[in-house]
Amino acid sequence: MNQNGFADMVISKNMAQPSAQKSRMMSRIRTKGTAPELALRSALHSAGFRFRLHRKNLPGKPDILLPKYRIVIFVHGCFWHHHEGCSKSKLPATNKEFWNGKIAANVERDKRNLAELEKLGWRIAVVWECSLKNQRSKTATVEALFSWVRTDLKRFESVSGNAGTGGV
Repeated sequence: MNQNGFADMVISKNMAQPSAQKSRMMSRIRTKGTAPELALRSALHSAGFRFRLHRKNLPGKPDILLPKYRIVIFVHGCFWHHHEGCSKSKLPATNKEFWNGKIAANVERDKRNLAELEKLGWRIAVVWECSLKNQRSKTATVEALFSWVRTDLKRFESVSGNAGTGGV
């Protein structure tokens, strides 16, 4: 870890430089308004929940906030936030050093942000992209999230293809 709390990324001459095509593709990856996020927002709105988006003054800029319930929701991409055990979190075969450092830094930053939000009194939900991919898992995830909202549990995390694990 460096002084800013990020894993140091080693860059060597052996690491492949991104091609123009790869750079163009990577630049099109969204951080806001992704399909999984829009699907969850639509379900929340349909169920009567009112929310705020991307509050910049909170750690990690949560994707969705339910102020009435003091809840923040992160809709995490399985690759970028390394969803343990998910097939979508597999790292590329090329440039392994770079990707290991990049993803490790994301995971560490996520842990810090969640801890800080908890200290501030927020309840936290992490909904993984893969849990919103098909209708059956999306329905189960949304129902589990809605049930969790009405409890006093501090954390919720969705599970790939299943209902959420519930809270902690």
